[in-house]
Amino acid sequence: MLLTIEGLQVKYGKHTALKITSPIVFEKGERIGVIGSNGAGKSTLVKALLGLLPYEGRVVTYLKPQQMAVHMQFNEYATTMPVRCIMETILNTKIKANKELQELISFFDFEQCLPKKYNALSGGQKQKFTIIMVMMQKAELTFYDEVTSGLDFETRQKLTEKMVKWYRDKEDTLLVVSHYYDELEQLADKILVLDQGKVVAYGKKEELFKTYCGQVIFIMDNHENNRELMKNFQMLKAPEHLLAIAGRNKGEEGEIVSILIENNVNFKRSNSDIEIMFMNAKESFYRKQEGKE
Repeated sequence: MLLTIEGLQVKYGKHTALKITSPIVFEKGERIGVIGSNGAGKSTLVKALLGLLPYEGRVVTYLKPQQMAVHMQFNEYATTMPVRCIMETILNTKIKANKELQELISFFDFEQCLPKKYNALSGGQKQKFTIIMVMMQKAELTFYDEVTSGLDFETRQKLTEKMVKWYRDKEDTLLVVSHYYDELEQLADKILVLDQGKVVAYGKKEELFKTYCGQVIFIMDNHENNRELMKNFQMLKAPEHLLAIAGRNKGEEGEIVSILIENNVNFKRSNSDIEIMFMNAKESFYRKQEGKE
């Protein structure tokens, strides 16, 4: 057990920003994705676990502060110095003398950025710089808070792929806060769903998907013809422009596929979709709160 959260509560005045009633455990080597709408309590959770906010309850861990690292959503560095100098000053090392730092710089294709000043870097280059600085801490637990926020799709994809590749064979524990579903599909093996400061769901991606979506789902355009074709099957909560149908067993899955192919419907079959899982976990949570389940 790396870290356990017990009865954690954070308040801003009279407003409860985060309330975790059931224990949450982080194990060594896990990759935990945290997702929720704006104001759900994601960043509040990170700051509380780092001791940056006062809270009620307990955070039990053997880790010391220096064994944790954090990538915050917004970072500020000196703008008048070359990036090389900032890096060497903060890390208290010379790049030429540090093979680990050289490896990271090369891995992120950052060599050409070293002579530049920080404010001359692009958004993606600034994120690479901060990630390198975080990774150099070699922490047992690392927090990434909206690491690709504000970047274009292609840059986000490349940066996420780099992070996945870097951590693939390492035992580091990661807690990744993101509102990008595709990012969490790649980086996380467990998901913590927050909404309005409450824990909606927490568990392995595959288990949460089965709980809230079934064995498999079929996603297609949401229009009258498709709704009519699928009227005898379970419709899941989905973005308005899409129709998501649950295939609860092999027989039902085969029946759905036959109907869709027979009617020439374009569809996607998935057994892992964090966005659909997230929406249906929230739907189930609030139905239970209202006593409807």
